[in-house]
Amino acid sequence: MSQHWEGGSAVLRIHNSLTRTKEEFQPLAPPRVTFYNCGPTVYDYFHIGNARNFVLADTIRRYLRFRGFEVRFVQNITDIDDKIIRRAQLERRSTAEIAETFTRAYFEHIQALGIEPADVHPRATEHIPQMVRFIQTLIEKGYAYRVGGDVYYRINRFPQYGKLSHKNIDQLRKGERISVDPRKEDPKDFDLWKAAKPGEPSWESPWGPGRPGWHVECSVMSSEHLGETIDIHSGGSDLVFPHHENELAQSEAATGKPFVRYWIHNAFLNIGGEKMSKSLGNFVTMDQVLAHYEPMVVRYFFLSAHYRSPMDYGPASLEEARRALNRLVDGVVTIGKVLDLVAPGETGGPAACAVEDTTALAAVRAQFIAHMDDDFNTPRALSVLFEAVGDLHEKRRQFEDPRHGPARRACARAAVEQIRELAGVLGLDLAYKSRAAELPAEPILATLDEALRRIHDDDHRELVDAMAGRMERIGFRIDATAVQPSWAYEGGARPENERARELLEAAIDARHLMRAARRFDLADAIRTGLSGLGIILEDYRAGTIWKKVA
Repeated sequence: MSQHWEGGSAVLRIHNSLTRTKEEFQPLAPPRVTFYNCGPTVYDYFHIGNARNFVLADTIRRYLRFRGFEVRFVQNITDIDDKIIRRAQLERRSTAEIAETFTRAYFEHIQALGIEPADVHPRATEHIPQMVRFIQTLIEKGYAYRVGGDVYYRINRFPQYGKLSHKNIDQLRKGERISVDPRKEDPKDFDLWKAAKPGEPSWESPWGPGRPGWHVECSVMSSEHLGETIDIHSGGSDLVFPHHENELAQSEAATGKPFVRYWIHNAFLNIGGEKMSKSLGNFVTMDQVLAHYEPMVVRYFFLSAHYRSPMDYGPASLEEARRALNRLVDGVVTIGKVLDLVAPGETGGPAACAVEDTTALAAVRAQFIAHMDDDFNTPRALSVLFEAVGDLHEKRRQFEDPRHGPARRACARAAVEQIRELAGVLGLDLAYKSRAAELPAEPILATLDEALRRIHDDDHRELVDAMAGRMERIGFRIDATAVQPSWAYEGGARPENERARELLEAAIDARHLMRAARRFDLADAIRTGLSGLGIILEDYRAGTIWKKVA
């Protein structure tokens, strides 16, 4: 069961971007945790660089729950923005239509990646009145000023401006793209409210029709749903300045309270050695990625590096992630198949384990927690899972020997379940099936057909009859009287993969029949034929299992 937060022994430490140090995690009102993550601006499919942040936030949320915290997670949807307006004008559609199209796509893609929906997904357009009140508060406190129909934040009024990004306010103009508006008191002041322009959506306000600035949206939506001070705020490192810096300044100015206790930012995803971004035009959208790679592979790719380390995206990186994930899945599946061969239907759990096995189980869990407690070190946590699978394979001969009784096997099953559970904490589904693992029914049937023809030619009638009986049980009839005998399928419409699995089991049975008849050449021919299809057979004392490899 999960290790609960008790304010004591095991300490979760988080790298806080505000202090640039790892700090012990102490939420404001434990065990409750308030957590806000910057969501998508829905003018296009999000790119794989954005996906890194979304996977990180989901992983942190899952782990906090595993550790016994009660997490309230909010992720906004920015559904009004300059980019949405430009796309709507280009396509001659409404901004609402554009936003709805890509909001739906966003939810479809995060579901594929194993990302759970937030407790609340507030939309900017549903919080305009609250934003107007927030801006009015800043004006009344002297932190904002009106120029015509626009409202700007007065940066010089907030002496701590720059404390998150660690920038010197006097140096901000150098190297930064700051819009120059002669009406501003200071070029660095940023907009809180934008006066309406012809043809753009707008809302009424005390300063005339217009719409809120981007930074205001997150400040208001986080406070509306999580309170004035929140425990965790996460996002990509590209948001530290100006977005999060501006959020912090306006929120603390409005409330007089700390805005965020722990800021978490993930590093860039690079492509061709350069930061991936839509502004640079070197991005790959999520729909393009998922056309070539399974969602669990993409998720594993992100987990394979620490979130504060830059990553390089490319086909080689994704293929490496696929191979690694397949090794983990294959290791777990193999142990399960061997256990089912030795003692089909046998059950048991940790209570049936020997003391040393129980200790080993606890050690795996403790190591996993220790790495995740160290600023969510997912690559080290993954290494614990690989080591646990390796240890099971080293002990395999112990639990595949029936003489050792159920205790050793019960603990092996418990270990497999624990590996699955801990992988699930990272959002990895070890029931994942690689596209390469899909079984081809017709080529497997062709392998069986070749074996049939050869034993028919050799006049091994008993083998022909035995195979015919096995095949009839899965819907095939054999015409063994023909010069070239063949199978005819009469089992009705069934899924391809289901038929393929049954044919594969029949091929394994046929191979055993060949070996029992000392026709090792035919048995080897079946193994070789299946190997050519990427299907590997492994023989154990209790029987044979199969694996599909890429």
